[in-house]
Amino acid sequence: MILEVKDLTIPTMDQKCVIVNNVSFGVKEGSIHAIIGPNGSGKSTLAYTIMGLDNYKPSGGKIYFEGIDITEMSITERAKLGITLAWQEPARIEGLSVYKYVSLGIKDKAKLKDKVIEALKIVNLEPERYLNRTIDESLSGGERKRVELAATIAMRPRLILLDEPDSGLDFIVIEDFMNIFEKIKKLNMTILLITHREDIGMIADYGTLIWRGDSLLTDVFPNVMLRYCAKAGLKEFCHRKLFQQEGFCFDEDYINRIFEEENNS
Repeated sequence: MILEVKDLTIPTMDQKCVIVNNVSFGVKEGSIHAIIGPNGSGKSTLAYTIMGLDNYKPSGGKIYFEGIDITEMSITERAKLGITLAWQEPARIEGLSVYKYVSLGIKDKAKLKDKVIEALKIVNLEPERYLNRTIDESLSGGERKRVELAATIAMRPRLILLDEPDSGLDFIVIEDFMNIFEKIKKLNMTILLITHREDIGMIADYGTLIWRGDSLLTDVFPNVMLRYCAKAGLKEFCHRKLFQQEGFCFDEDYINRIFEEENNS
């Protein structure tokens, strides 16, 4: 496991309520691991706490990265270990060129331009069109997300936390993003994907279901997806859109049994 979260509890800033309650799961190195659950279930809070943001401190539990206890480490210390976060909303850094922005986090400046070009190609942005573009209102939201993801990839982190990367994107762009995730995986980077979208999670190898702040299941992603569909009452949608896809080998009796278990719980 590259990341282990053990019995993590995260309160609100005023300490009056608990957002994430005693959550535990592990992320295998080199995998795409999806944290899936409905809006408001604590998924983004979990990601921000793993990254070490100041306003998201756990009141209990531990976080381990490559066997090192990082629970009390700062965001800077975690970044140095190889953890980075791509935000749900793309960064609003106006006035920099795409080349300058993507190159900022690259430690080894040798062949810098080549590394920036490689990162842009991975996110399917043509370098000749984007290297000298200015980050401003002329870039669409999807282009900004790609530029930010290119900057993240160029840093070569060990673990990338992607918080709702599909937010605000249409289906065609989402399909493209899923291909990008596979490219990142081949570069020996691990992805922790935060999403409430049933379809975007299909790219994942493994998953954890978060429901009202609790971790209900960590398993191979098809099993997690089936349990989520049952929990959310999405049988028709999931059967039509997901269970017919390659990799989902559930028979009808098994699907019905899981949904029945949830209905009776």
